[in-house]
Amino acid sequence: MKTVLDVRDIGKRYPGFTLEHVSFSLAPHRIMGLIGKNGAGKSTTFKAILNMVKPDSGSVTLFQKDFSRHEKECKERIGVVFGGVDFYPLKKLSAITAVTRTFYADWDQERYQKYIRRFALDERKKYKELSSGMKVKYLLALALSHHAELLILDEPTSGLDPVSREELLQIFRQIVKSETCSILFSTHVTSDLDKCADDITYIQNGRVLQSADKETFLQSFAHLKTPQDAGPLTLEEIMLRTERSEWDDDAAL
Repeated sequence: MKTVLDVRDIGKRYPGFTLEHVSFSLAPHRIMGLIGKNGAGKSTTFKAILNMVKPDSGSVTLFQKDFSRHEKECKERIGVVFGGVDFYPLKKLSAITAVTRTFYADWDQERYQKYIRRFALDERKKYKELSSGMKVKYLLALALSHHAELLILDEPTSGLDPVSREELLQIFRQIVKSETCSILFSTHVTSDLDKCADDITYIQNGRVLQSADKETFLQSFAHLKTPQDAGPLTLEEIMLRTERSEWDDDAAL
C-alpha cells in the first residue's frame, strides 16, 4: 500500500525515558491522530520523525523516500505546526511570511493570499497579537501555501475554546478532502479525534500500544467494556481505562 509516511522501529533513549520500536504508517488523504498521556512519547516521536532529535534506531520514509538521505527534499513537501509555540512573537505576519517563503521553491503567493482571506488574518498584526486559534490558522496558511502534502501538527487545538476547536477540525477535514494532503496530529483532547480522525495510533510509555483505522482500533479495545456500557467506548474512555489498568498493576507491585 502506498504511504505518505512510514515510521519503522524508531527508538530514542533518554535518562528515565525510552522510545522503543515505534512503528506506524499514514496513507494519502487520511487524518491520523496520535494519542497518549503527557510524557508518553508523542512529541519525541514527532521530533524523531522530523530529525529534530536523532533517533538511536529505526527509519522514517516520507513520500517513498528515506528521510535521512532526502531530508531537504522531503521537508519541502511537509508543513509543521507546534501548538503553543510562539515563533517571532514581535514580528508582523507580513515579515514572517517574507522570510518563510524564501525556504520553499514551490511557494504560491496567490494560494497564500487565498488562505489569508479565508482565515480572516490581518498581516499587519504582530504574531503575539493573534489568539491561539488564529496563530494555528496562520501557521496552516504558511504550510498550505507551499503545497504541503503532509501536515504534522503537535497539539494544534491545545488551549482553544470548544467553538475554535470545532472550526479547526472542520478546516482539517476540508483540507484532506480538497487538497493533496494528509494530516498527522497529536492531541490530549481525544474528542477531537472522535470527530475527524480516520486512523489512531496510541503510544503508552514510549511504545505503540495500537495503530489502526479508527473502527479497527475501537474494536481492539472492546474487552474494556463493562455491562453498564450501552454503546462503543470513546477514545477518552479507552485511554482512561487502559491507563487506569496500568495504575492498578503498578499499585499491586
